[in-house]
Amino acid sequence: TENAARGMTVGTHGSTYGGNPLAMAVAGAAVELMVKEEFLAHVRDMGRSLRQKLAMIADQHPAIIEGVRGEALMLGIKCRITNTDLVQALRDEHLLTVGAGDNVVRLLPPLIIDETHLDEAVGKISRACVALEAKLANAPAKAAGGAA
Repeated sequence: TENAARGMTVGTHGSTYGGNPLAMAVAGAAVELMVKEEFLAHVRDMGRSLRQKLAMIADQHPAIIEGVRGEALMLGIKCRITNTDLVQALRDEHLLTVGAGDNVVRLLPPLIIDETHLDEAVGKISRACVALEAKLANAPAKAAGGAA
């Protein structure tokens, strides 16, 4: 708007310490949303649901997953295999994750995630575990076959 343009004078919108009015407006709107009780309740609910779903996957794939750790929607999958192998298997399922310390795969979904997105992600994690188990099952057979 014309009013917003008056605040965007040379040097105020892009320098490191210039304030960046657009970013501050976005940050202000995000904080207003985040302090609402229903927003935080949603984050807690989705975190609880995701943790339960991940615990079920851990129970189904104990050769791959040792456990689940973290709080709300800041969760990690503690791996029995190398975490980079799980990260790659998840990437093959089109789910981007990142490895963390102590052989963990970090999950940081957006705070506005909903149950359908959780189910989609959990399906990808489950399929990645199945693929990794198949690799583990074939690894000894290949080694034994090569030695004969």
